[in-house]
This record gives sequence, C-alpha cells and structure tokens, in this order.
Amino acid sequence: MATLWVCACQTTTEPLATGYDYQPLEKGNYWIYDVTEQQFSLNGSSTTKTYQLRETITGTVADPATGDPTGGILYRIERYRRLNDSQDWVPDSVSSFRIANSQLIKNENNRSFVKLVFPVVDRFEWNGNAFNSAGEDLYQVKNTGIPYRVLNQTFPETATIFQQNDSTLVSQDKRLEVYARQVGLIYKEKVQLQFCSSTPACVGKAQIDYGIRQYIRLRSYGK
Repeated sequence: MATLWVCACQTTTEPLATGYDYQPLEKGNYWIYDVTEQQFSLNGSSTTKTYQLRETITGTVADPATGDPTGGILYRIERYRRLNDSQDWVPDSVSSFRIANSQLIKNENNRSFVKLVFPVVDRFEWNGNAFNSAGEDLYQVKNTGIPYRVLNQTFPETATIFQQNDSTLVSQDKRLEVYARQVGLIYKEKVQLQFCSSTPACVGKAQIDYGIRQYIRLRSYGK
C-alpha cells in the first residue's frame, strides 16, 4: 500500500468552517453498510448478491518527513465483510484516508482518489484521479446542505459527489457518493453497463451485454 499522509493542524472550529466533518477522521470510528450488487455477463446470465461491509479506523501513523512541520497522519481503515447479521465479520481489505492541501484522499487497492475538496462548495469540480495514473476524471459536488434519506435514517446536511453521470445508446456510467456532516459516507452508487450494439435491432433498447450495478447504504455508525 502506498504511504500517504495528512496534515494534523486542524482546530476545534475548523471542521465546521471547512467541511472536514463531512468525513470524520478519528480512531475507533466505524460504519456498517448494506450492499446490493448485480453483475451481468456476456453469456446473458446475471447474479445478485447482498452482503454487509464494516469499515473501521483502526489506527494512525505519523511521519514528520512529509515536509509538514506539524507532521503527517495516515488513517488506517480496515474493512470486514459478512453475508448477514448472523455471521461473523471476515477481513476483506485495508485502505487509508489522508488530508493534504484541503483534499480528502482515499487510497484503495494501491490507487489514490480525491474524494472531497474543502471547503465543500456546491458545483465545485476537481480531478478525482489527480493522484493516480488513470487519466482525468472530473468530480462535481452538488446538493450541499440538503437532507438525504438512507434506509430508515434522514441526514439533515449532506453533499452529493457526482463522479460520473453519462449515458449513451451503448453504455451507462453513473457513479456517485453522498456524505453527511458529522457522519461520513452514507450512500454510494455505481452503475457501469455496456449495452448491446452488435445489431441495429438492439441499439438503443438498453439491452445489457455486461456490467455492474452496486448500491451501498449506511446501516449504522458510531465509535
């Protein structure tokens, strides 16, 4: 995993002023999500899975070598997975958060993504792939300060990050994340589909060749 660091020079009032509280970073914080996932294959088959994910900030690492005079902090996130409430959690993966230059950066599978830019300002755009080699991918924040309901919970102040929202006759790419103040990520949607284009008869009919639909909803959170 790449080594990443975050400035640790925030005051007690700074999170509210800048929007840092859209993703609270403190050891012991955890989030449990319900996941629904549909996968489509070229052979015409499809599968639907439901499971749960738990993400926990399990520790921090400081390193003054980052060039920040106050030192840097990497927040380690351990992810666990299970099918339902009756099963034990099983280790799934490890990722990390850091804040650098007013950006929330998450490292997943050795690739870094800019999830949020502070302060959180409606309609602001940035390159989510600024710290990886995947090519420019413009994110845009919308609906800041708007309530959002997930499962049986309503969160009064949220921000929706549209990572992509494109649809054509032959494909659909819709990716978004919703963050709530003092909570973090509450909803994530990923729809990446390739539609049939092999014959004129199927073009424009939204006939799925292959792809994925994935919906992640916050079930509970705490410390």
